[in-house]
Amino acid sequence: MADVAAAGDHEVHEAFGPPLSGLEAGSAIAIGVLSLLLAGVLPILLSALVDEHRLDARGIGLAAMLEALTMGAATGLASAVLKPIRLRAIGVAAALALTACDLASLTMHGAGVFLVRGLAGLPEGLLLWICIGMIARTVTPERWAGVLLTALTLAQFIAATLCAVVIVPRFHANGGFALVAVASLLAAPIALLVPDRYADLPDTGGASFPLPARGWVALVAMLLIGAASGAVGIYIVPLAHQAGLSTEIGGVANSVSLAAQVAGGALAVAVAGRARYFHVFVGGTIALLIAWSVYGFTQPAWLFIAASALFGFVLLFIGPFFVPMAIEADPSRRTAVQVGAAQLFGGALGPLLAALSVSDSNSRGVLLLGGGLVGSGVALVAWLHFSARRLAA
Repeated sequence: MADVAAAGDHEVHEAFGPPLSGLEAGSAIAIGVLSLLLAGVLPILLSALVDEHRLDARGIGLAAMLEALTMGAATGLASAVLKPIRLRAIGVAAALALTACDLASLTMHGAGVFLVRGLAGLPEGLLLWICIGMIARTVTPERWAGVLLTALTLAQFIAATLCAVVIVPRFHANGGFALVAVASLLAAPIALLVPDRYADLPDTGGASFPLPARGWVALVAMLLIGAASGAVGIYIVPLAHQAGLSTEIGGVANSVSLAAQVAGGALAVAVAGRARYFHVFVGGTIALLIAWSVYGFTQPAWLFIAASALFGFVLLFIGPFFVPMAIEADPSRRTAVQVGAAQLFGGALGPLLAALSVSDSNSRGVLLLGGGLVGSGVALVAWLHFSARRLAA
C-alpha cells in the first residue's frame, strides 16, 4: 500500500530521469506561461506607446520582432550550452531580471524601448528553456506541450482583454507594463517549486548540441510552419478590409480565433499519445489552406469569422505535435529541447516576410506566402517521417 501511495505522488513520468510530481510539472508549465505572457499584450502596449508619442508606428513591429529574436536566441543557446542544473536559482534570477526590464519600460522612449524589450527577451528565453526542458523529457511530450499552449492562450486572452478594456484606457501603457511586471515577479517564487535539475539527455552531458542533420531539418520545418501562421495571422484585420468587411469584424475574427485556439489546444491534450503527428500535420495543413483560401475573396462576415476560428483551432492543435516530430527525427531528444527556439524564430520571421509581400492596397500576397511556407514545411515533415520508417525497416 505504501508503494502504491508513493507511486501516486508522482503524476508525470519522465522518459529520462525520475518521475516529477504534479506540483513540479505544473510549476514548470507556469514558468513557461509567464515567460510568454507579454507576447499576447505587447501589440496593445506598443500601440499605446505610439499614441503617447513614445514610439513611432514602425517601432511596433521592430520592437516585437527584436524581443522574439532575443528570446529565441536565449532559449536556443541555453539548450545548447547549459546543463539542466541549478534550475531554481536560474529561474529566480531570470524572473527578477525580467521584472526589472518590465519596470524599466515605464520610463523608456524611442530607442530605449528597443533596448529594454530586446534585453527582456533574454530572461524570457531562460524561463522558457526551463519549461521546454521538462516537456522534452516526458513520456508524452505532446500532451504537456498542449497544456502549455492552452494555458498560455487563456492567460494571454485574459491579460490582453484586461489591458485593452480596463488598464490601458485608465493608466495608459505604463499601467500595462506594471501589470506585466507583477506577473513576471510571480515567476520568482514559482521557480522555487520546479525541480532543481533535470536528467541529462543521452550522450550529451546535459547540453543539446551538436544536433544531427535530421534534427536540423526538423527545426527548419517547424520554423517554416510557424512563419506561415505568423505571417497570415498578423494581417487578419487588413485581409478583412480587403474582403469588404469592417475593422470591427476583423477584431471579432481575431478574438474568435483566440477562443478557438483554446479548444484546439484542449483537443491536442486529449488525443496526445493516440494521434499520429504526421496525420495531424497533413490534416492541419489542408484545414489551414481552406481557411486562408476564404480570406482571398469577398464573403459575408460570418464566413470570414468561421475561417478565422478554423485557423486558430488548427494553429493550437498542431503546435504540440512538433515535439514528437522532433523526437522521431532525433530520438536523443536534443532537437526536442530546441522546439521553443524554432517556433519563436518562426514567429519573428513570418511578419518580416509578410511585410515584404503586401502593399497598402493589397494584403493578399501574404496568403500565397503562407501557403508556400506551410507547404514547404509539411513537405520536410513528410520526408522526415517516411525516411525514418525506411531507416527503422
